[in-house]
Amino acid sequence: MLKFMLTVILVAAAVVNAKDSAAKPNVIFLLSDDQSIYSVGAYGNKDVITPNMDQLAKDGIIFDRHYNTTAICMASRANIFTGMYEYKTRANFERPHMATEIWNKSYPVLLRESGYLTAFAGKFGIHVEGKSRGLCEQDFDFWGGGPGQTGYGTANNKSMAKYAEQYPHSTLSYGAFGQDVIKESVKQGKPFCLSISFKAPHMPATPDPQFNDIYKDKVFTKPANYGREHSLNLSEQSKQGRQYERFESWDYDKDYDGVMRKYHQQIYAIDVAIGMLRAELEEQGVSDNTIIIYTSDNGFLCGSHGYGSKVLPLEEASRAPLMIYAPSAKTTGKEFRSKKLTANIDFAPTILELAGLPIPENMDGKSLLSLLDNPENGGHEQIAFMNTWGRNPGPTQSLTAITEKYKYTYWWYGNDTMEPTEDLFDLSRDSLEMTNLNNDIEYEWLLKDMRAKYDQELELWKQANQDDNAYADYNILFDRNISLEDKSVILKEIKQKNAQKKQQNNSKK
Repeated sequence: MLKFMLTVILVAAAVVNAKDSAAKPNVIFLLSDDQSIYSVGAYGNKDVITPNMDQLAKDGIIFDRHYNTTAICMASRANIFTGMYEYKTRANFERPHMATEIWNKSYPVLLRESGYLTAFAGKFGIHVEGKSRGLCEQDFDFWGGGPGQTGYGTANNKSMAKYAEQYPHSTLSYGAFGQDVIKESVKQGKPFCLSISFKAPHMPATPDPQFNDIYKDKVFTKPANYGREHSLNLSEQSKQGRQYERFESWDYDKDYDGVMRKYHQQIYAIDVAIGMLRAELEEQGVSDNTIIIYTSDNGFLCGSHGYGSKVLPLEEASRAPLMIYAPSAKTTGKEFRSKKLTANIDFAPTILELAGLPIPENMDGKSLLSLLDNPENGGHEQIAFMNTWGRNPGPTQSLTAITEKYKYTYWWYGNDTMEPTEDLFDLSRDSLEMTNLNNDIEYEWLLKDMRAKYDQELELWKQANQDDNAYADYNILFDRNISLEDKSVILKEIKQKNAQKKQQNNSKK
């Protein structure tokens, strides 16, 4: 009798667990690399072919004001995993190692601890302390990731080698990996969180040759702010980095159509991979319980203002496409768009809330779930955009405050040929950033207001940083109320004090 009772209890518990697992939604997070908003048909570009992205947008909701708070690979990925600004993740190419305690509060770790099967494939992009090669393979149930920039050859990524024969180009191999994760998760009866970081369309341009005919001989419409003549209103600081010279060295000036054919061909392959994943969800009967998030780690300057690449606070570099499909949301199938301000720091809290988990206090982002039911309910009043990458300290380093209507950037750097300066744009009227209002007397009220919002963002930065943090120098550099001369003196004194502390600590050992 006792044996029978125990059996009944175990069976009942198994049924309850199965129901709990089924109730938890699956999550697919898809991240492209260097994709501009004008590369997607749903964002208004009639020159491109993106049927699966467009369908995802129709089924879900499009976000028109989505920003990456740091527009460069490693930092953006750290933002996404942790829901925190760069000055808290402390991860960028000059400071590549993320602390283990920060990673341990990332959405993949927290979801796995709660019972999700977690999977990652593609460009991991960050380096975590104490992990083999800086990767976190042991923190996922399914692994297809690679170190550094990875590559377009599937065979070159050991964790993806089994897909190389059928999918020699990496983009579609990630689609196949995702299909296998979906199958196995359904087989195990557990909810899954699948994260794929495509290499495409990151340079060097390496399209999958099977799609060579997609844009053959295609002529593309140039953006209205294309060309160097539209950079005259921008800061001299922004022209000192590689973004400016790449307008010429990457042939946007000489062969725009040829460059864009390769760029969009790479994105077309991602579109095909999305179709593979959605078809598998249908095949396995879990499409109605799977949320799909599609975005990019940053935008891309494909000749706008006479620049190439990313990093800068310009709209084309800092904004990225974002489409979210949540089958049970009230916006589903209604082709809604949201103009609310969203950021890449929002993904971790969004995914955690979807899984029914609490959002850690350390996260700077906000869950986007309310926007999935009402495109006007949620988002940020303002966010920060930052660049600390490049020559340190260097001219392209800057901090930006962005609101639903306006954008203000303080360029702290100065030398014999340039003074610290400001950019001010009314994005509600000038999304192409053709008119810089920084010296317009009629907008002095706006300049004053945006300076105050900028100071608020810098104060949050200061509160998060201590003297022993590599980001503490920017407490001084980004302070617009300290003169350039005083900044040099203050930073010199700080370095001397730190050197003395280090010497004292060494003498105690």
